[in-house]
Amino acid sequence: MSFLRTSALQDLLNRPASSSLAEPQKTSEYFGTNVFGRDAMREYLAEEAFNAVQNAITYGTQIDRGVADLVAAGMKAWALAKGASHYTHWFQPLTGATAEKHDAFFTPLDGGKAIEKFEGGQLVQQEPDASSFPNGGIRNTFEARGYTAWDPTSPAFIINATLCIPTIFVSYTGEALDYKTPLLNAHAALDKAAVEVCQYFDKNVTKVVATLGWEQEYFLIDLGFYYARPDLMMTGRTLFGDSPAKGQQLEDHYFGSIPDRVAGFMQDLETESWKLGIPVKTRHNEVAPGQFELAPVFEEMNLAIDHNQLLMDLMEKIARRHHLKVLLHEKPFAGVNGSGKHNNWSMATNTGKNLLSPGKTPKTNLQFLTFFINTIAAVHNHADLLRAAIASAGNDHRLGANEAPPAIISVFLGTQLSGVLDDIEKKVKDGKMTPEAKTDVKLNIGKIPQIILDNTDRNRTSPFAFTGNKFEFRAVGSSANCSASMMVLNTIVANQLIQFKKDVDSLMAKKKYDKDEAILHVLRDYIVATKAIRFEGNGYGDEWVKEAKKRGLSNHKTTPPALDAYVSKESKKLFTSLGIISERELEARFEISLEQYVKAINIESLVIEDLALNQILPAALSYQSDLLNNASGLLDVFGPSKGKTLAAAQLQLIEKMANHINAAKTNIDAMVKEREKTDKLADAHKQAAAYCDKVKPYFEAIRENIDALESVVEDSLWPLPKYREMLFLR
Repeated sequence: MSFLRTSALQDLLNRPASSSLAEPQKTSEYFGTNVFGRDAMREYLAEEAFNAVQNAITYGTQIDRGVADLVAAGMKAWALAKGASHYTHWFQPLTGATAEKHDAFFTPLDGGKAIEKFEGGQLVQQEPDASSFPNGGIRNTFEARGYTAWDPTSPAFIINATLCIPTIFVSYTGEALDYKTPLLNAHAALDKAAVEVCQYFDKNVTKVVATLGWEQEYFLIDLGFYYARPDLMMTGRTLFGDSPAKGQQLEDHYFGSIPDRVAGFMQDLETESWKLGIPVKTRHNEVAPGQFELAPVFEEMNLAIDHNQLLMDLMEKIARRHHLKVLLHEKPFAGVNGSGKHNNWSMATNTGKNLLSPGKTPKTNLQFLTFFINTIAAVHNHADLLRAAIASAGNDHRLGANEAPPAIISVFLGTQLSGVLDDIEKKVKDGKMTPEAKTDVKLNIGKIPQIILDNTDRNRTSPFAFTGNKFEFRAVGSSANCSASMMVLNTIVANQLIQFKKDVDSLMAKKKYDKDEAILHVLRDYIVATKAIRFEGNGYGDEWVKEAKKRGLSNHKTTPPALDAYVSKESKKLFTSLGIISERELEARFEISLEQYVKAINIESLVIEDLALNQILPAALSYQSDLLNNASGLLDVFGPSKGKTLAAAQLQLIEKMANHINAAKTNIDAMVKEREKTDKLADAHKQAAAYCDKVKPYFEAIRENIDALESVVEDSLWPLPKYREMLFLR
């Protein structure tokens, strides 16, 4: 057994139990205590500053420099009272992680004295180095200047004695270099478009926000095992590993009793999350052994995404307290479920109405149908763009496997709601509707709340499903920043609502339809036009692949072709017309995504080569040598005839191992040749395609032979912790 593997097991056996860090008081007493939220602002800000921040949050108004100084003074006083010594602009560059550069409040004075200093200019803007972050060619290496700018809609918080101020991140020339900037633009576009449509139903609606409730799936393994697996450390997933006899087939882990050690981690994570205002509510075992999930209460989308990014960082830190490692890769283990981050999305008005929840009257239900059907139309018209938003090397392993939704984008509604749409299609004909027809349709619409209440349909194979009062985008990967997919979703829905209003107003003007009648006619047209995207069946079956092709739906199984949708003429027009992102920024993000894919597959290829040649094949050859010596000894002692009979098992194993060793080495050599050729390609798109189509296929061929060797090589010689050791936490 290798030193690393022995150390991992010994560490596991000798480790003391982690003590719980849970607070003794009720959660409500310390929730948000490390957040500069509304209550803290009331206490530390002058009325003028408090009102300015609240108006910025509610109406998007600018905060002038004088008021910013007042806000900074109050924020500094609060932070110092909480023991903070530093401040940082906390932003989300296109690496997928968060970034921060800490500066001390401390400022020296003449005479050996010092003060704590933090002013409006330091709050509103900082200038970190922009050249080392992904930029897709927007900035040259020597053009390092970039700016972070305060986002007042997401409150500052304290972690590790540092005041963290959520910000956007842009280049010197103003291009977005982060996830948050286009998300805020898309959110504003959705707000404007949705309010205009809401005016058909309720004149009191003056603001609409997108809401998000994410569900974060993850794996936990012992920290010692993580350090003993170079593939996990370098790539986030196991590149080799023979399936254990027991995996998830007994379905006994899902919603089962949470192991004590995991429960301790969860409790500490929740405590720290609550202090930071992250409203985590639910925790449970997921389907695969070693897999878990947590989910919060719905929040305004921008804040929800900030909280998810912060939580992923917290998970890593707190897991280490418990000698655990969080795995956020979409498919860290083959043969069992991967991990997603289901994005439950809806829209809420300033009047307290969820626009994807029906009401008690035909009018409110017609409003529900309007936003419900327009969302379906948006997904139908921009399915490829949604697929691009979830594309990554990690998610390619997950989509379509072990209860994850397929790469084909479709919408699940449930049989009852599908029936409502079919009924509208039949009864809302061309021309004016008779009073009887109007009554009939309205009566049917009035039944929607009961239909949804009784609708128990669920489809885990659907990537985009309606689940009662929200749409659940289940195809988002567990390691992803939700901003990428939610920016696209907000944008396409905003665009669709703008088109809907044009269509309704046109009918009302040209054909003299009344408002409700015009709305119903337009919705009927959308129902007919979007039938292809609606699917109620099994998304895993080969029949669906064939059916989807007949319907004209795309099936991009891998990342490189999926990403093309970002730079199509339609996408460029969509994003630029709404002011979400420029063509240059869009092309830069396309380049960055291709580069990230190339780097991910390149690293996996290098790790496969290194692990196989330096650890695994030497271990197999060592065991094969032992077998050869054993067989040779039998032949020497008992003679060729009897010795061959007695050594039959050894000889069979030797031959089997030789075949797998030779096949693995042959495929490794071929992979290396393809990798070297691919690395010479200058075009990012061609390079990504080559890594996908020419290099990556060798991974499974190599793995098949390595895993076969794992099943026969003596356990003490195998250099890596095995699935049966890692998946079942002790």
